[in-house]
Amino acid sequence: MALKILVVDDEQDILKLVKGLLEPLGVEVLGLADSREAAQRVNKEKFDGVFLDSRMPYLDGFGLAKSIRGSPLNGKVPIVMLSGANDVETMRKGFQAGITFFLSKPINLERMAGLLRAMRGTLLNEKRRYARLPLRTSVSCLLGDKRFNSESLNISEGGMMLETSGGAGVGQEIHVEFSIPPAPHKVRARSKVARKDPPDRMGIQFLNLSPEDRVAIQKYITGKIKD
Repeated sequence: MALKILVVDDEQDILKLVKGLLEPLGVEVLGLADSREAAQRVNKEKFDGVFLDSRMPYLDGFGLAKSIRGSPLNGKVPIVMLSGANDVETMRKGFQAGITFFLSKPINLERMAGLLRAMRGTLLNEKRRYARLPLRTSVSCLLGDKRFNSESLNISEGGMMLETSGGAGVGQEIHVEFSIPPAPHKVRARSKVARKDPPDRMGIQFLNLSPEDRVAIQKYITGKIKD
């Protein structure tokens, strides 16, 4: 799965340059010239990271960084500030606003590749937290004293989607047990029904996972993302 990066710069030439440097490295890029549009977009769409210019009209990079940090969807993504001003004060303001990395202009492929290598762990962690990946496995469900079998469609660190609900309603607690490769043991989780989709699918949220079960799910997701 490709990393999805938002790039914000009011100069079209810089947008094209950054996009041209990132895409050969296997990154999906959305470029925006209007920082106000970017501030709205981060509240509607999930990104794995954001590159932004420090100096932009209407909403500068410092203000946009603060806006991103307040976003429920993207509040924890790594933010890279691009700036032609390579001075201590600009860096200080950037880090105070919430940026993660600072990259001074001019930018070239070698410097961009080096930055992505440094960011890789942070980017993968962020993608893994929100990734919902296909997983077909039999799931044993216990709803009160009623036990039934379902099959999973996908999984994330926070929950999974099941083919059948067994009559469970939104908000009800349900216990699930399932296998996930490459873990040698079955994952067991107390969960609750978070959503219902037609015809009879349900999305469940894990309420408690043992450290071993959480690691098993993380390993599965990380392996799929790297693939």
